[in-house]
Amino acid sequence: MKANGFWVVLLAVIGAVRAEAADAPASVIEHYGLEQAATPVSERAGWRKPKRILVGGFIPGVAESLQSAAPGVEVIVATPGDIAKQAANADVVIGLCTPEVLAAGKSIRWIQLVTAGVENCLAIPAVRERDILVTNMQRIGGPIIAEHVMGMVLAFTRGIDIYVSAQPRAEWRRSTPPGRMAVVEGKTMLVVGLGGIGSEVAKRAHALGMKVVATRASGRTGPEFVSYVGLPDELPKLASEADFVVNTAPLTPQTTGIFDAAFFAKMKPSAYFINIARGRSVVTSALVDALNSKKIAGAGLDVTDPEPLPSEHPLWKALNVIITPHVANDSDLGYDAQIKVVQENLRRYVAGEKMLSVVDVSKGY
Repeated sequence: MKANGFWVVLLAVIGAVRAEAADAPASVIEHYGLEQAATPVSERAGWRKPKRILVGGFIPGVAESLQSAAPGVEVIVATPGDIAKQAANADVVIGLCTPEVLAAGKSIRWIQLVTAGVENCLAIPAVRERDILVTNMQRIGGPIIAEHVMGMVLAFTRGIDIYVSAQPRAEWRRSTPPGRMAVVEGKTMLVVGLGGIGSEVAKRAHALGMKVVATRASGRTGPEFVSYVGLPDELPKLASEADFVVNTAPLTPQTTGIFDAAFFAKMKPSAYFINIARGRSVVTSALVDALNSKKIAGAGLDVTDPEPLPSEHPLWKALNVIITPHVANDSDLGYDAQIKVVQENLRRYVAGEKMLSVVDVSKGY
């Protein structure tokens, strides 16, 4: 190949790589349906181009990947035991939101969380008092968590939990309790909290032939694969008609303890309760009673209250319960999507553009 031909090919390859990198954020935004703010961040009071960003060590090498999104901005990886001192001159924190950090970081104007849950961060008075912008990973874990939900649904309907527990005893037993070997087609699933995760759960349930109904606080609109969307006050009625109730709602003052004894009394004795959202939405003692008294058929729990669940807790021995230790968002996909969201939001913040996945502090999600 002639020399000039080599450089033409090399430049083409570099251009293709750059184009692919530029398209990466757009593909993540489109794939997960991420929403952007209505107005540019530059219109927020106190906004200015950041000089220093403090990053929690949540992903190895993330600081280096962020530097390209904010040229000229100092990116510091938080050091355990020295975080408060490092936060003193920070304008932005990524993956960190504690009272100590906000007390030390008087100039912090934006917090990028690397999880969907925001209740602990929003509970810090400084967030509201200083009108700090908060963004999170809403919708990013939706598809993964939805698969976890459907895994629990199928484990119950096919009696897999029963057969797995019989394996250590080498029991070849074909008989199962009545109703356990069931099909999901035609069954009704109630999704409580039809947000990003809830919509992904609904999509998969519908694909298996289930009728999907839901509740959401923001209104009655929903995707076409959800046959009915009700408001929160319709929860008891919808629960009484459902074969599966799945909690995907954020933890707010309104959702804390909503799954109590009165709620479980409304469910059908043949229905299952699945919680992959927050443990404190459930009154645990009421759930244990509902399971052991057979007021409901079973429960699949990825979150509990308390958490971690103590070894002596009665929930471990409750009837027909599957417990996973808050792992519904774990997968083999790594953190590529999260990193791309952080990179793109950082680029947008530095440029004063519209931010992605902004948390409504007044609503709590």
